[in-house]
Amino acid sequence: MPEYRNYTVSLFRSDPLDELRIPDGTEVEEHDLVTDGDVIIGGQSAIEFGIRGGNLVAGERVTFGGHIEAEGDCRLDMWCHVQDNVLVAEDAYLGERVEIDGELRVAGNLDIGDDVDIEEGFEANGWIVIRNPMPTIVFLFIYLSQLLRLGEEEAAEEFFSELLDDADAEQAPILIPRNSRVADDAWRVSTPGRIGDNCRLHGNIRAASLVVGRDNEIFGSLRAREGITVGAGTQITGNVTTREGTVRIGPDTDIRGDVAGEYVEVHHEATVEGAIRASEEMSMVSEPVIDDSVLEEEGTGEPAADDSVGTDTAAAESTAQEVDAESTDGDMTAETESATTEETSDGAEMELPPEPVTVAEPPADSEDETR
Repeated sequence: MPEYRNYTVSLFRSDPLDELRIPDGTEVEEHDLVTDGDVIIGGQSAIEFGIRGGNLVAGERVTFGGHIEAEGDCRLDMWCHVQDNVLVAEDAYLGERVEIDGELRVAGNLDIGDDVDIEEGFEANGWIVIRNPMPTIVFLFIYLSQLLRLGEEEAAEEFFSELLDDADAEQAPILIPRNSRVADDAWRVSTPGRIGDNCRLHGNIRAASLVVGRDNEIFGSLRAREGITVGAGTQITGNVTTREGTVRIGPDTDIRGDVAGEYVEVHHEATVEGAIRASEEMSMVSEPVIDDSVLEEEGTGEPAADDSVGTDTAAAESTAQEVDAESTDGDMTAETESATTEETSDGAEMELPPEPVTVAEPPADSEDETR
């Protein structure tokens, strides 16, 4: 039993929504956030525009300022509020006291809780069950607990990893942390943020730290308490500022604003139309700032080594070591010879070597004969 408790605690100790994550190819259109993957939103968040994507999961007290179009399932937890229509291609789960100001249309089954308010009515092609759907986190906890009680630890771990990581999915999900505010004018989160490649976003982005991928188009400024990294080919219409840490600007990046930070690293092929201010140090670099090692980091202030530069440096160090080894061998040979000479001379002074003894035998014999 203690092993079961420890396993459960370790399983739920990490928070899957501890980071704002925008996958590759995400676009914010005029009134909608559009993605090909799923959308997972933490509780007590405010999404002030519509959402179009795959599966949608929202925690408690999440408000939506637009409509919802889900190509998969849609699960809205208790006290969620949607100010427009909700269209679901598969099944829908609505917790108690959910409010929908428009119409609800579900192509599959509908599981609806008590005191749900739908102003323009609802329509479902499958089964309609009026009850209180279990909250998402409670459902996951009970399901995993049953697997663990049955001794299916591998199945529970596999289910949990697939649920959070979704490694086999073609498109990674959008993760919005708890207590976030996402709107046309600003994205505000209290956690680190990570933006993929080929995204088109509107609004100023505020986070603890930021890592922006390649070939993005962001109509707004970037601000973080810690480091900010901007990948190659990204265009930012706004300022890039951080309170602490390092700001890294990659090649072919166009910053239409100011860049400010404690340390600032700008690629020599980047364009910064505004002022560059560094409280500690500003430097021009020639290596890319986005690689696999940077994407695995939290986006904090420590510089990351470039693979190509590391390879060249390793080759140069290897060549230098070979040259040093050759020169060291020559020096060691010369030192050996000189040491041998010194030992021979020292030996001649301290005691007679074998050859002088042999040469000295005839005088010794002559002395005996004389005696």
